[in-house]
Amino acid sequence: MNLPFAEPYKIKMVESIKLSTRQEREIWIKEANYNLFKLKSEQVFIDLLTDSGTGAMSDKQWSEMMIGDESYAGANSYFKLKSAIKNITGFDYFLPTHQGRAAENVLFSALVKAGDVVPGNSHFDTTKGHIEFRHARAIDCTIDEAFDTCILHPFKGNVDLNKLEEVYKSTPREKIPFTVVTITCNSSGGQPVSMANLKAVRQLSDKYGIMVVFDSARFAENAYFIKTREEGYADKSIRDIVTEMFSYADAMTMSSKKDAIVNMGGFIAMKDENLFKKASTFNIMFEGYITYGGMSGRDMNALAQGLYEGTEFDYLDSRISQVAYLGTKLVEHGVPVQQPFGGHAIFVDAKRFLPHLPKEQFQAQSLAVELYIEGGVRAVEIGALLADRDPETRENRYPALELLRLAIPRRVYTNNHMDYVAAALSNVYERSNSITCGLKIVSEAPIMRHFTVDLARV
Repeated sequence: MNLPFAEPYKIKMVESIKLSTRQEREIWIKEANYNLFKLKSEQVFIDLLTDSGTGAMSDKQWSEMMIGDESYAGANSYFKLKSAIKNITGFDYFLPTHQGRAAENVLFSALVKAGDVVPGNSHFDTTKGHIEFRHARAIDCTIDEAFDTCILHPFKGNVDLNKLEEVYKSTPREKIPFTVVTITCNSSGGQPVSMANLKAVRQLSDKYGIMVVFDSARFAENAYFIKTREEGYADKSIRDIVTEMFSYADAMTMSSKKDAIVNMGGFIAMKDENLFKKASTFNIMFEGYITYGGMSGRDMNALAQGLYEGTEFDYLDSRISQVAYLGTKLVEHGVPVQQPFGGHAIFVDAKRFLPHLPKEQFQAQSLAVELYIEGGVRAVEIGALLADRDPETRENRYPALELLRLAIPRRVYTNNHMDYVAAALSNVYERSNSITCGLKIVSEAPIMRHFTVDLARV
């Protein structure tokens, strides 16, 4: 008999969660103006809002926190993190930041100016927000297969090289500060980018003299998919694959709250010393001195340890297998999801789930509300609300994909919790024809509105 799958860890501490009643949840979500970000954590039974900063740290990470060096400048925790980043990514220079969007803010302050164009593969919300805040424009060059949730393509995060080259040809060189490649590509469903595509983007960008930046929040999960899906990499270690991946980038931004399995932290890493010096000025302005940059010594220690743990195959296999477990359960119940399954989340196709609901009534957000009412499960919309308004026309943007993301925290929930989520969403799917009332915006922020938007039933 083959031995069954088992998690490569054991549980040392538990945190109690309480299931509320349906009546309570109906009241709470209305009081939150149908914005799941505004719910209190104790009003949520299973929290799949994000996998960012919500993972469970290991005993070794907690141990590292106890020996953090809190010196203002030159702390040994900084040098420990610097060594880990060098060993895993190969980058010589780095700046610590308090999280990923802070890394974007610092790096983009050094590189992006008004009128610029930044091509990439389905830029995520903060990335696009930081670009548009600087009166520049993000251009999506993702392959077309990514926008059909039924197509089984192993690397739906890939950049379409023809689309990218058209941007390079049609835009003055000085107007393209860099191309950003998100690994894995969150907005297209947590989809990976192949090594062949990363290499091809590098070669094409070299031809036109364009810098390449990786948005690397889930780089280890991307490496796992390269190992398991791409020819020629099955026998390579995750860290060898990661090293090759980053050899095709000039710089990277990192939200360490994902693949480094910490609750707070991020960094920028780069090859060029001049860029490091330029970005250092903004890091000091926005974050802190260059050897702590918004992080405590204990957090840098935990992050360094997390980078090593997050690039172990057994851990990644366990983590991504749990995501696939939930996806398989949903498919068995007929729930339409992005396939193949992504690395950190299952993405439900809200257009196929609620085809009768007008896009103007925010299908994915409406579905998120119904899932919460059904079972106390908090998910997040990756659709028209997140897409925001066009910065020039101020009209709502309706992306090709309207998704509900079920983001699974690392080392937190068991497969029993996944069974519960699958049952709750399947119940909503069974009554989906009765969901005839969507949502409308009552008030919104001028940029990245989905975090604080107030909504009402139509």
